[in-house]
Amino acid sequence: QVQLVESGGGLVQDGGSLRLSCAASGSIFSINAMGWYRQAPGKQRELVAAITRGGSTNYADSVKGRFTISRDSAKNTVYLQMSSLKPEDTAVYYCKMEVKAWVATGPRDYWGQGTQVTVSS
Repeated sequence: QVQLVESGGGLVQDGGSLRLSCAASGSIFSINAMGWYRQAPGKQRELVAAITRGGSTNYADSVKGRFTISRDSAKNTVYLQMSSLKPEDTAVYYCKMEVKAWVATGPRDYWGQGTQVTVSS
C-alpha cells in the first residue's frame, strides 16, 4: 500500500506565498509523474501543475509564472511553491503520484487527502 501525505496549506493574504509538500511512503519501486490538482467549491477538480520523472513540467495557464512544481525523487516528495496568490486560488489542493509498487507491476495513481489553501482579499 502507498500513502501520500500533504502539508503546507493554510490561510494567506492576497499576494502572499505558500509552499505545499506531498510525501509518499509504503511499497514504492518507482514514481513516474507527480502532480498537483485543486478543487474549489462547486467546481471540478483541475490540474494545477505536473512534473515527469525526467523533470519536465507543465502548468495550468492560470498559474504560469506564479507557481513552481519540483520534486525530490530520493525522498519521494513533490513540492508546489505558490507565489503572488490570488483569492481565486482558494481551493483544496491534492497531490497525485503515478506509483509503481513492484518491478513486475504496472503503475497506478495514488492521491493525497487534500490540504486547504485560502487566500483572503
